[in-house]
Amino acid sequence: MNYPPRHHQDNERAHIIEVIKTYPLATLVSVENNLPLITHLPLVLEDEKLIGHIDIYNPQAKLLKNNNDITILFSGPECYISPSIYSTTQLPTWNYIKVHLKGRVKAIESKAALKQSLIKMTEFLEAPDHNYVLEPENPRLDRNLDYIEMFEIEITSWEGKFKLSQDKKPTDIERARKELIRANQESIKQFLDTIF
Repeated sequence: MNYPPRHHQDNERAHIIEVIKTYPLATLVSVENNLPLITHLPLVLEDEKLIGHIDIYNPQAKLLKNNNDITILFSGPECYISPSIYSTTQLPTWNYIKVHLKGRVKAIESKAALKQSLIKMTEFLEAPDHNYVLEPENPRLDRNLDYIEMFEIEITSWEGKFKLSQDKKPTDIERARKELIRANQESIKQFLDTIF
């Protein structure tokens, strides 16, 4: 059985790819001896494969090779939706955008490929302003290549979990959309003001 219900699923590949590009910090979940190992890393999508880099001292690094199975989660915006925003009687809910992927991961052993991939990922993450360019001759980059491993994930399953009040009437869907935007902007500021 699929969950959430069909109207809260979005398996349109272009929508899923947009989430990955806009929110590239992924949660990687591997399993070893029935225990999960979890790491948060930015991943870049290239030719329907995810490319990433991991510190060699991270315990999960040893599982990111040899065609091991992996689950990858991406998170988009989310927020509590109060019934007060709707024009009809509703119950409280939570709206969110999540992407669940499964795949097979393998290590890329080439230091030249690793170096180029780090440069390319930096360029992607610096967009659109490109205030910083990671230069190939950067000595710090070269010194750190021995401490980073590159991997790629061949995606075998794509699932979009987009719970955005799609089961409500059109005016309430629009109100929930506006609330998602408002709440995310406001909650980030309040949170940062609290801790920093």
